[in-house]
Amino acid sequence: MKVIQLHKNESKLIQRAAKQNREAQHVLYELHAPKMLSVCRYYIKDVHQAEEVMLNGFFKVFKYLKSFKGEGSFEGWIRRIMVREAISYLRQKKNIEFATEDAYIEHDYDNNIKSNIEVAEIQQLIDSLPEGYKIVFVMYAIEGYKHHEIAELLKISEGTSKSQLFKARKMLQKKIKELNSTGYGSN
Repeated sequence: MKVIQLHKNESKLIQRAAKQNREAQHVLYELHAPKMLSVCRYYIKDVHQAEEVMLNGFFKVFKYLKSFKGEGSFEGWIRRIMVREAISYLRQKKNIEFATEDAYIEHDYDNNIKSNIEVAEIQQLIDSLPEGYKIVFVMYAIEGYKHHEIAELLKISEGTSKSQLFKARKMLQKKIKELNSTGYGSN
């Protein structure tokens, strides 16, 4: 019964957790961990490493919880911490490489691919991208970051961000077309 009362008002739950109330922290963790593991998994292929990054992210969430001002969504605040933690992890592992040449960027993306591809297969396709492409693609297409925000977070130019996204989309489109023609028959 006590846990149900904690769910009713997230702001009170956050206040309790900020005062080092372990039960409140546990409830917040249980509420947000599944989504945050997905966020970490977007960036990190190995689920065990993604889980480790998520746990480190939650450590920071609880450490800096007093700095959450209640402006915007709490989930969004946690999500930003997880994204930064994943990027930090990849930097430490030296897995991030960005192609420095700028590609001609078309604004007419061919996103009308009809496919029966499952979510797990899409995640595998995203995982198969080179790290630089993958990170920018996930930040832009899934997380909703703008190119100037990506550039700032990754310490790259805005043009590099746009170029990486363009190349990632082209590569994904090619892989989806290949899957459709070989795995599902031709459309």
